Amino acid sequence: MVKKINSEVDAYIFIKETLESLGWNTKNPSRHPDGQVYTQGECLAHPEIKKGLGLTKPENIVKIAESKFWVIESKKEHKQLAQALDEARDYATKINQNSKSIQAIIISGVAGNRTDSYLIKSEFFDGKKFNPITINGKEASGLLKPEEVQIILSQNDAEVKDLVIDEELFLQKAEKINEILHLGAINKNYRARVMAALLLSLVDITPPNIDASPIGLIRDINSRVQNVLEKEGKPEFSEQIKITLPPSTDNHIKFKKAIVDTIQELNILNIRSAMNSGADVLGKFYEVFLKYGNGAKEIGIVLTPRHITKFAVEVLNPNQNDIILDPTCGTAGFLVAAFDYVKRNANEQQIGKFKQYNLFGIEQEPEVVALAIVNMIFRGDGKNNIIEGNCFQKGLIFHKNKFITCRYVSAKEKDERLSIAKEEEIEINVITKVLMNPPFALKSSDEKEFKFVDYGLEQMQDGGLLFSVLPYSCMVKGGEYLEWRKRLLTNNTLLSVITFPEDLFYPVGVHTIGVFVKKGLPHPKTQNVLWIRGLNDGYLKKKGKRLESTRATNDYLKIQPILQAFINNQRLRIENNPEFQKACPVDFSDNNLELIPEAFLDEKEITQDRLEREIENLIRESIAFNIKFENQLKNIKNGNIK
Repeated sequence: MVKKINSEVDAYIFIKETLESLGWNTKNPSRHPDGQVYTQGECLAHPEIKKGLGLTKPENIVKIAESKFWVIESKKEHKQLAQALDEARDYATKINQNSKSIQAIIISGVAGNRTDSYLIKSEFFDGKKFNPITINGKEASGLLKPEEVQIILSQNDAEVKDLVIDEELFLQKAEKINEILHLGAINKNYRARVMAALLLSLVDITPPNIDASPIGLIRDINSRVQNVLEKEGKPEFSEQIKITLPPSTDNHIKFKKAIVDTIQELNILNIRSAMNSGADVLGKFYEVFLKYGNGAKEIGIVLTPRHITKFAVEVLNPNQNDIILDPTCGTAGFLVAAFDYVKRNANEQQIGKFKQYNLFGIEQEPEVVALAIVNMIFRGDGKNNIIEGNCFQKGLIFHKNKFITCRYVSAKEKDERLSIAKEEEIEINVITKVLMNPPFALKSSDEKEFKFVDYGLEQMQDGGLLFSVLPYSCMVKGGEYLEWRKRLLTNNTLLSVITFPEDLFYPVGVHTIGVFVKKGLPHPKTQNVLWIRGLNDGYLKKKGKRLESTRATNDYLKIQPILQAFINNQRLRIENNPEFQKACPVDFSDNNLELIPEAFLDEKEITQDRLEREIENLIRESIAFNIKFENQLKNIKNGNIK
């Protein structure tokens, strides 16, 4: 067998490809006005760089601005990382000492090869000394994006705070990681567990020993997972996250390579920094991996898009005193959004109390619960009251610890305590806000979505606010759905219903709405409900995914403040905007009691321009259908389709 020879040429290719993926123009600045990256030797064409370096030259120099540069030096072995960083610092120091017109302000050391992956460290020169670059409080583990460099430059500080996550880049990387795990023969239903384990293993400042044997690496990762979960008070979930090598030793090397390559991709993303940001990164990754899992659709798991969790939380406007429940919490998207929102509006002491006593979540899938706990660990806590189980078998009741909070009891005990509380006229429900997206019901399931709404309302104190995503059909179907809508209005107040984009959960084909309800106050027949048709959320379908796009209209930017104000005051005067928004009472004369915006919104006036546009759209759709139909006929004739 031919032994692989590691070469620094590997690093040249890695550095260039990574810089390009992060948004740098990797063309030679000497030849291309917009170019930003000199490879070894090319930098000496710049007279000031040459004055500083003489005949010596690093692997790369990146042009940040006309007078600001970034030096990158590489070595072929992991153990040489400190040496690579030292040499990059030496190159930068020479430039800074010998040139009065330019400065090398950022340095990076890269150590490794395509077989063993790469380790990266970076520093920033503030005019006095070089300091490690941190992003969201964590040391950068990958090369830097242009926007990160510009923040460092503008503030003259090595610490980048609250950097916004590039969702499209993260999804691209998630797709790439999925392919890496596929090539490593890691089953698609096992990949989310692998991802959670690797994320937890990267919590520590010292990364896993990727130079160890396959058995040694897996033991190291599992040990780190166990240590983190024990520290966080959740050791019982280690089995749900533990990863194991394939039974056949022939596949151990392939498995290890997939793990090492995945860690490499996570490091490139500065994943530890991202986990410490305000974005639910684990949720984003999990969405990609769950999409490839066979069982997800069958058991009704559909993760709520993160811009919707953020929108719902902003509308409900929780504070540090609210006690919040998600009885179908999944990877904790709503709880993460609520935690982040309260963090922005509370002091450190209030945040400490809120995350320990005010966030509650239930999820029946053990591996998903483990992922939710991992997600909250990366948020800085809030995971202690996330539990595994069927919410219908549990209840929450008043509990006085250091602060007023609640605790889980069995459904039977909850019923008994409710009966006693009613006789003694005391309140045992302390949940003030519920945010949820119930599993989309299967045809054979008895757990209809509206039953989760009933459950959420049962846990809340009177006057509490509930938001739920529901299938559109829940608000129009007859039979048990109609009876539920009648009960809902008999016992509670409907505040608002918003129609979401039809493809919000793409590729899952379920059209959904959002419902806002106030607990315990019968719906007044003359009270207005705010009906909104929010079909434009700033996202477009692209290559099989819905991604945020500047080309897309985002109605939710104007919906959110209006809806938040209306939730607080149902007498608020709302502009009637045909086919978009209207505040008016429920039509109790409707035998079907359809509670959807489309039943209440006024239609737009049919103008000549609108009529012409509609006709044009119909013609285009007809032509497109005919072309597609003709192509299918050709394929059938040619034997391409049976």
